Amino acid sequence: MKNIILFSLLFLFGCKSAVNPPGNPLKKIQDTPDEYPLETIQLPEGFEIDLYAADIDNARSMCLAPDGTLFVGTRSAGFVYALKDTDGDYKVDQQYTLLEDGNMPNGVAFKDGDLYVAEVSRILKYSDILSKLDNPGTPEVIYDEYPTEKHHGWKYIAFGPDDRLYVPVGAPCNICKSEDEVFASITSINADGTDMKVEQHGVRNTVGFDWHPDTNELWFTDNGRDRMGDDIPGCELNRASKKGMHFGYPYCHQGDVIDDELGEGKSCNEYTAPAQVLDAHVAPLGIEFYTGNMFPSMYKNQAFFAEHGSWNRSRKSGYRVMMVTLDDKYNATSYEPFLSGWLDSDDDDDVWGRPVDIELMPDGSMLVSDDFANAIYRVTYTGS
Repeated sequence: MKNIILFSLLFLFGCKSAVNPPGNPLKKIQDTPDEYPLETIQLPEGFEIDLYAADIDNARSMCLAPDGTLFVGTRSAGFVYALKDTDGDYKVDQQYTLLEDGNMPNGVAFKDGDLYVAEVSRILKYSDILSKLDNPGTPEVIYDEYPTEKHHGWKYIAFGPDDRLYVPVGAPCNICKSEDEVFASITSINADGTDMKVEQHGVRNTVGFDWHPDTNELWFTDNGRDRMGDDIPGCELNRASKKGMHFGYPYCHQGDVIDDELGEGKSCNEYTAPAQVLDAHVAPLGIEFYTGNMFPSMYKNQAFFAEHGSWNRSRKSGYRVMMVTLDDKYNATSYEPFLSGWLDSDDDDDVWGRPVDIELMPDGSMLVSDDFANAIYRVTYTGS
């Protein structure tokens, strides 16, 4: 409990851990530190969780290069990191700081040797990044016409099956109607920053998406609005079967709740309902379909996503990694915890970690970032 209180004080007063200079090796992780009480994490039988990297200030979105380099974006810290496990023991032993003082550089994506970074209003590119981790230089700005509003301005980015870079633009408010169609949307651009298009509409704030490995359909999490009560509206997991769909914001929430401020005269039947309604205020972020071979077959191609956790609910909710199971027609049939225990709901809602993003390793293990505990965990299956 002492360590949990310490972590809470550090979070409240904005204390940041020291950042290693570019190329500086981290202290090797030998044992799980006391401030990472992994024994409290509840997993399905046969699974284990371990620390992959510690002291990664504000670790959020992740992407993995073919050589195993893990790129990590941040939001409040303003850094972008590159992490390496140089001896293959699944413990990070080298950290590079690629960007400092960025404008909420949350999103990272890797393609054809280049690293893409999303700030609030622009997309940066580090060409041939793996050859210059210790001296990345100044990145190229490939697009700088996204809105400058910081409310829901941090971005998750990823390349789709069409080789376009997908970039969400959140609503600049809790609940409002914007005249500019770029707000509350998911957009895409070419890899060189040209030809920006709005792909999906009515998306309040998605900070995680993935494409189904069988259908190539876009699936994304969406954070529900605040100040309608503790239990409504639910956050959402959405499925975009085609381009140009509208998912309801700001008029309809969770597929069947008309907004009490802006929904007059609207019907939820006009919009696409969620594939799965999630619990209210859980703040779903990074999502990944499990395509590895380490976990049992029941987990293959199922949707895993991080619930970052509530900030204004009377009792906290979220703070876990969830799994939505899909049937053979890709309809959601269950919504249940896969990893939980960062929130102690039996002890005054104490929190020691907040999962953000999910990334799969080549061996089929799963990485989970945590921007509150400043850590990245590795989940493995060791059962028969």
